[in-house]
Amino acid sequence: MLLTDADVRAAISPRQAIALIAEAFRDLYPQAIVPERVHLEIPGRGVMLFMPCCVPPLNALGFKAALILDRAVAAGESVQGTYFLLDAATGSVRATLDARHLTALRTAATSAVATQLLARPDAKSLGIFGAGRLARAHAELIREVRPIADVLVCGTSENKSRRFADDLTRSLNLPARAASPEQCATADIVCTCTNAREPLLRGTWLRPGAHLNLVGAFRPDTREVDADAVIRSCVFVDTYDGALAEAGDLLIPLHAALIGRHHLLADLHTLLNGRHPGRRSPDEITLFKSVGHALEDLVLADAMAKTAFLRPADS
Repeated sequence: MLLTDADVRAAISPRQAIALIAEAFRDLYPQAIVPERVHLEIPGRGVMLFMPCCVPPLNALGFKAALILDRAVAAGESVQGTYFLLDAATGSVRATLDARHLTALRTAATSAVATQLLARPDAKSLGIFGAGRLARAHAELIREVRPIADVLVCGTSENKSRRFADDLTRSLNLPARAASPEQCATADIVCTCTNAREPLLRGTWLRPGAHLNLVGAFRPDTREVDADAVIRSCVFVDTYDGALAEAGDLLIPLHAALIGRHHLLADLHTLLNGRHPGRRSPDEITLFKSVGHALEDLVLADAMAKTAFLRPADS
């Protein structure tokens, strides 16, 4: 069974994706078998990531092959990929899925889970760095967990920011407008969804009580925020293994001894199981750093394939 990008979009709703990700990190994470993902550098083009995962309780097995193109060579979307969902008993292919929306959806759903746990309940403004598929997914899913009434967009150019903001207003009925980096950083919730190599956001711009979701940088030498943003924040991660191997936003200030390992307060599994309180005061700045985890892809791909299999052929 082949699921196209349109099939993947139609398979599950944003709310279902958020619930599946929360359940996966709360209940399945300790039992998931996830080796360190493989980075295959392609000179002059980008990096290919291979992300396998097995979840015995789900009888689920699969892997994603994703190509992240460098900005200079990406004519269209910078993330391309395919997910291969396998039969855990035989190894045969159950389904192949276009991984573009899958990747954006699972990343934004993970951010939404973190936002639900860490952002102030009265957070109403959303700042988004980026203007692509991942940025759109964050706008769509963050509004599921907070009453977003104002969206600020900072893309790579004012024209891109304006077009993206107009699209959010028209298609998602979200009041959105183009903004400078400084303006975007003053939102209640800030999401960085870019392939930037150097900081776009400075910690001095952040307001007390803000919540940040950092999802774009996934290499030890790249970051979307400066060290001040990390120093000022209470830091949480999707997984410790991923963060300490790939998260340049955290590794750069760690290696410079600007923060210590203790600055990383909890992972998502710990938060979801109530073993860390998360936000402890209205004025704290909370920061969630995600580099992506293969469990996210597998649980959503499994749910999407089951939905598509049950859907009538003429639907």
